[in-house]
Amino acid sequence: MDDPPAPPLNPEPVSGPRDGDLPAYLGNGLIGLRVREVPLFAGMVLVSGLAGAHPERGIEAAAAAPYPLSGDLAIDGVWMSEQPWAVGDLRQSYDFAKAELHSAFTFRARARSIRVEIVAFASRTAPSIVAQEVRITADGPCDLKFRALVSIAGLPGRIARRRTDTPGEPEPACDGSLLWETADALGQCGLALVTRAPAAAGRQVLAWTDAGPLCTEYDIRLASGRASSFHQLAALVPSALHVRPDEEAVRRVSRASRTGFDVLRRRNRAAWSEIWEGRIVIVGASERHQALVDAAFYYLNASAHPATPSSTSIFGLATWRDYHYYYGHVMWDVEAFCLPPLILMQPDAARAMLAFRSRGRSAAADNARLSNRQGLQYPWEAAPGTGQEAAPGAGDAAHHEDHVSLHVARAFSLFADATGDQMFLEQEAWPVLSGVADWFVSRVTRTDRGFELLRSMGPAEVPSPPDNDAFTLMAGADVLQRALRVAGQLHRPAPDAWKAVLADLYLPVRADGVIAAHDDYDRREEKGATPSPLAGLFPYDYPAASSVRRKTLSFYLKLWPDYVGSPMLPALYCVWATMAGDRDLALKLFEEGFAAYDSPRFHQCLEYRPDRADGPAAGPFFANLGGMLLGLCFGLTGLVVDDGEPETWSRRPIILPKGWEAVRINRLRVRGRSVCVTARDGAERAELSFS
Repeated sequence: MDDPPAPPLNPEPVSGPRDGDLPAYLGNGLIGLRVREVPLFAGMVLVSGLAGAHPERGIEAAAAAPYPLSGDLAIDGVWMSEQPWAVGDLRQSYDFAKAELHSAFTFRARARSIRVEIVAFASRTAPSIVAQEVRITADGPCDLKFRALVSIAGLPGRIARRRTDTPGEPEPACDGSLLWETADALGQCGLALVTRAPAAAGRQVLAWTDAGPLCTEYDIRLASGRASSFHQLAALVPSALHVRPDEEAVRRVSRASRTGFDVLRRRNRAAWSEIWEGRIVIVGASERHQALVDAAFYYLNASAHPATPSSTSIFGLATWRDYHYYYGHVMWDVEAFCLPPLILMQPDAARAMLAFRSRGRSAAADNARLSNRQGLQYPWEAAPGTGQEAAPGAGDAAHHEDHVSLHVARAFSLFADATGDQMFLEQEAWPVLSGVADWFVSRVTRTDRGFELLRSMGPAEVPSPPDNDAFTLMAGADVLQRALRVAGQLHRPAPDAWKAVLADLYLPVRADGVIAAHDDYDRREEKGATPSPLAGLFPYDYPAASSVRRKTLSFYLKLWPDYVGSPMLPALYCVWATMAGDRDLALKLFEEGFAAYDSPRFHQCLEYRPDRADGPAAGPFFANLGGMLLGLCFGLTGLVVDDGEPETWSRRPIILPKGWEAVRINRLRVRGRSVCVTARDGAERAELSFS
């Protein structure tokens, strides 16, 4: 194995107010924080598995928890919260290598000015813990008060229990704890707080009322130019992981307190150093493009953890007040675009995300029965708590976008192949694969043309669902092939219906040899530029004849100007262009289909390209950044993961965008081994080196 790759490229530091940009997103896969420019002003926090009733729609949705790292400052009795206009000199920087957010600002009152420097992180080694250090320096002698707060301001829900003591103990184990209950009592979250301050500081835990926030206040006399540091450690535990989560939060934060801020910080840095061993390096790419790849790698890995009870949503664990659609639901984009690279980067985290779908098998079976079908039909929008269908309103997409189940099944199969975990294959993958295969067979209809898929939408959501969506049919063929293969591996009987449908599955192909998006397809129709058949070629590796493959690529690639700007599939255009052998177009489409979606403030990839958006900026959007990483890990390297020996997975000649010399991934995890992948432009195959 060669030397580890260089550190990732960090985003540019930012100064001043956001002016409408999204706040920084800091997460570890169990907890996700939106941190403001002044981190002591409460942002927003999501905890995996915490669900509540959506305040407008009433459906089950991800629910914000009390913000654990807020606070306030006073200079000689003048509080920052009372005159926020006295805050200035805002500055933030993000260290992706260490997963730390650094913030700084000044606060002026009574002819004094203090400089406040804050570093925050969400611990990977203690995933229920978020931590913050507040370092304060005054320009002259003054009396400082510092309040550490767990804020409940503006949240729908209620405090079900609040304690500042520890029952049966002579001294409290922490500053205090809350049991937070979400709207309609759909979920609970336990929070507990520990603070530390200089020995000279006076300390008071404010009782307030049983319905008030947690608050610990310190007072200290500051000397000119001498810094004083305060630490805030908070534990957040969802009821999905513990039936009495506030009590468990006390235990977790007490353990973190004994470990200490500095040790937690070192351990978090070490954990991220290990993750970054899998950094994707593009030799020959521009620094900007490499920086965007690093940002996507960071945000995806920061939103996945073995502790997660509810997978992750299409925005990870990020939310903000001016966008809330998708409601934290788990959707097909996660399995289709995010899980394949995660399986090779963080297999333990990927397995935890798949476990959410395993627990949802009964909901998927009920969903199938309600539609008079067999097997498992996974929800279009799976609620984070129950795993049941939670699409808002009439749920029009849920009625006709059937392909979600196919992506779920394929992700289980990919995990089993990549890890070689036989127990997982038998106990987790087989029930999902066989259940979805049964569903697909019950979903298609026998006609004189073969087995057809009637009234089903693909990625192009249109008012009237067409017949024979090619993307769904191509994905269905893939899942049936996988189910039949696994049946043979496990010596299980495979229903004859699986074989019959696979052998005679209809696919709409035009007279010119192009795979049509669906029956009666017209490129001028609404969303007619959607390249869904190309997604059947990659990442689904549909075995089309070479002439059909070539013509289909040529046809849909020409339509890219009418589609790019939309979410999701544009991130794959770069790979499709290389499959067509056009290096110039591949580079252009990496820029147009992914890089142009970047929001410069900390490189949060947006859902819609800014020049095509008609609403607030929303990101980081995981279908886009996951699709791009999927293309780098599998598409440009030519890797096709199956049950064969990993040395045989490199299947295609390497063609890279113009100017790119190689794609190098220093470490992927494959069947208990580390593998370095190097795909050099013009090579017959990618090089795989195992250790």
